[in-house]
Amino acid sequence: MLLIACNLQNIGWWLPIGLILIQLVLVPICASIIVFLLGKKLAHRTGWLAFIVLFYTTLLSFIAASQVMGGATLIETYNWAPNIGLIFGLRVDGLSVPFILTISVLSMSVSIYSIPYMKRKIEDKKIEYGAYYAFLILYVAGMIGTVLATNLIQLFIFYEFMLIPSYFLIAQWGYGERERIAIMYFLWTHIGALALLMGILLTYTTVGSLNIYEIPILLAQTNPSLELMTGISILMLLGFLVKMAVFGLHIWLPHAHAEAPAPISALLSPAMIGIGGYTAIRTTMMFFPTAFEVMSGILSIWALITIIYGSIMALTQDDLKRLLAYSSISQMGYILLGISSHSLLGVSGSVFHYVSHGTCKGLLFMVAGAIILQADGIRSIKKLGGLGSKMPITTIAAIIGFFGIMGMPPLNGFQSEWMLFSGAFAGAMTSNSPIKLITASTGIIATILTACYGLWTIRRIFFGLRPEYLEEVKEAPLTITVPLLILSVMTILLGVYPAIITEHLLPIISSIIGS
Repeated sequence: MLLIACNLQNIGWWLPIGLILIQLVLVPICASIIVFLLGKKLAHRTGWLAFIVLFYTTLLSFIAASQVMGGATLIETYNWAPNIGLIFGLRVDGLSVPFILTISVLSMSVSIYSIPYMKRKIEDKKIEYGAYYAFLILYVAGMIGTVLATNLIQLFIFYEFMLIPSYFLIAQWGYGERERIAIMYFLWTHIGALALLMGILLTYTTVGSLNIYEIPILLAQTNPSLELMTGISILMLLGFLVKMAVFGLHIWLPHAHAEAPAPISALLSPAMIGIGGYTAIRTTMMFFPTAFEVMSGILSIWALITIIYGSIMALTQDDLKRLLAYSSISQMGYILLGISSHSLLGVSGSVFHYVSHGTCKGLLFMVAGAIILQADGIRSIKKLGGLGSKMPITTIAAIIGFFGIMGMPPLNGFQSEWMLFSGAFAGAMTSNSPIKLITASTGIIATILTACYGLWTIRRIFFGLRPEYLEEVKEAPLTITVPLLILSVMTILLGVYPAIITEHLLPIISSIIGS
């Protein structure tokens, strides 16, 4: 029996009412089989088939977002195992919209970007094209499914599901010791997921429900001890923070992101790791606000250490992709700092920073791939230089990407960091916490480090003397530069008009934290 509960209006005659969200998950999963089977015949043109699939899911994401912006909350529920309280549910509201839009736009851009990049990587091994694009689409389905999930088991399944295709994408088409690195990546994130599973089982034992939106009500009625709530929170947060790769749990990230193919790095870093922030807000913060508030001071210190460590390590790198990987660790520190503030602006700023980091770091990993593609595989910064006049579009995209993560106006990174730090100071004042005040103040100062490695990288790669062996370098093809332009426009647009995100994000965050 099928149960659908939706509030949808003016979608159009061509789309069945109540089937938007299930399509966001099922269309990529089913299409991956077709993509795989046609891969050998289509070869590198398989990328265009993947693009059509991801363009469709992106269109669905924007339709869903338009409904939320019109005041609706979209919910689809399907009987799964009702005897044990399991309903397969999908939900989109003001919190999930920024995540599904970022994932959808990035994945669509990556599918186009992959066409020339993977053609160079795979060459004449035609059977591999189908496998690569099938895994890419499945990876996207896992991320979207995680964000849409309405019960904890379903969330856990999708959380683990996105690990499987990303493992094969690194192990098969990565660089260096790709198989060892893929196993490291798998083990770290799987162990984190097991901690999350323990937290889910304890939550179910405590309240007798797995429904994410019922659990806060049931917890308020059962009123478990602070010790129990804190213990469950720690287990769940460990699962989320491993995915975010905060300091101490970050070991896998510099290897996996640096050695993955550039298109996959452009999804791993900008899209996947920040989902840990979403799940922390959607579950731990919403379920156990008292326990979360108790731990927030420690989390703010952890966030500050992550910011500084990631930035300093980025400054020491010569490999361009490893520099961007350590930069991602630092940026996850900013997201955690905003979440730890437990304030309306701070948490909202963290969600907005997921979007900002998504467009900016997606740009930068694509820029790195464009350079690697056009400069015969060179990724050492000291071997590059003077590429600005040879690759002008790539140069502009790199400047926008780095300036965005620096928090320069009028880019989206400025808006997200403004909200994030405003909330961090507000949280410190409200809670009377000197620890939070110190971490917020030091965090602002630490943004100087981001400017240092960003400006240093721009200067070294795109300006100055150009080595003779780079004289024949030219701008990347349109299938590379068009995705760069799309993300550049989004970075500027969201900086100039942030209300697209914040107008419907602030109310839902307010309801979660009770502010």
